[in-house]
Parts: sequence; C-alpha cells; structure tokens
Amino acid sequence: MSETAERIALTCPACSPGVEVVHELIKPGGQATVRCTDCQHVHKTTLPSTETRSVTVIVSQDGDSTKTTVEAPIDEALAVGEEFIVDTEEAILTVRITSLEVGTEERAESAPVPEIETIWSRVVDNVRTDVTLHPDDGRHDTTRSIEMYVPGDYEFTVGEEGKAGEDQFVVTGLQVRADARGYGFEKLDHEGDMAFAKDIKRVYAHEQSSPTTAWSGW
Repeated sequence: MSETAERIALTCPACSPGVEVVHELIKPGGQATVRCTDCQHVHKTTLPSTETRSVTVIVSQDGDSTKTTVEAPIDEALAVGEEFIVDTEEAILTVRITSLEVGTEERAESAPVPEIETIWSRVVDNVRTDVTLHPDDGRHDTTRSIEMYVPGDYEFTVGEEGKAGEDQFVVTGLQVRADARGYGFEKLDHEGDMAFAKDIKRVYAHEQSSPTTAWSGW
C-alpha cells in the first residue's frame, strides 16, 4: 500500500463482513473503489458520511491506557460492545467500546455521536486471557491463575484441551465479559459451549498431566 494513500475503516465482503478493517482508497466517488489491506480484495462501496466530529478515545490494553481521537460521523450513534479501528502512535488497533461518556461523570450504553465526550475502549486484536487452574488431584488449596496471550478471535470451548507454556488443561467453564454480545449467559459451563478470547473475562480449567497437542498461547 502506498504510504500516501488515504486509509479508511470499512467492512470487507471477502474477509471481514462484520468488523471494519483498514482499506486503501483507490478511487473516490459515489461508489468508491477500495482495497482491503488484510486480504487485498478490491471492491466498490459507498463511503461513510464525510461530516464528522473528533471524539476522544481511551484505549486500554493489559492494564495500560493511551489516549487518541477518532473522526466519527455525526449522523450515527455508538453503543457499548461495538468494535472499530483506531490509529494510535504504536499501531492500528481494533477496539471494542466498553463505555460512553456523555457528560461529567455520566456514562451511557448508547448515544448519538454529537453527545459523546469520550469513548472508553479495550483492544480486541490480541488479548490477555486469565485462566484459573484447578489441580487434577482435586485439592482446592493449590488452585492457581495463569495468563495466556492469544488472538482475540481464538476460540475456547468447554470440554476441549488447551496449553499455555508447560501448563496443560481441559476447559470446564467460561466467564463472559459484560460488553460481549450474543452469548445469552454470563457463565458458560456446558460441554461444547464456546466463546472467543476477546469476549472472555476468565477461563476455568482442570490441570491435565498427560501430553496434548492443543494450540499453545504465546
């Protein structure tokens, strides 16, 4: 992609129909021609409204926060749980809205862009997942916590194996975050229940001493 090319966040019909990713603007117009920078798919689309306002965004990741701004269309509304792309000094990141500040110490689940003072968000590209490990001998006094760093769309499934470094385990439960959508329950503990890492507050698991070939967190 050219260093001087205009970049814009759009959904890609080929690789990301549900979440906006960075595109290169090839040809502007009513039906603009754009190229997805993830999969290089070229397609035509109607660009978002050009009338925007600058909104402060607080981006949180692993306990650290950074401040940036985003140009948001004034004729749209935002809501907790929605994801969008921000360009920070460190990287271009996909974030999820965790709270909207619409006044002094006043928060809202959703609000029109003109009313929003600050967007609070967290990074969902790559995430830290906290795992509570119960020992395979059943002793609760040796329960411990570990951390896994995985892609946000990595799947944890109840009943399936996992591995983090030297630790091997079987998932027994998933605690879903309040800003996650589409799960129906805060706690998933039935065989086959699945959640994406970016939606998980905590994984519960039993240690496993036998070898496994499960995917390992990095």
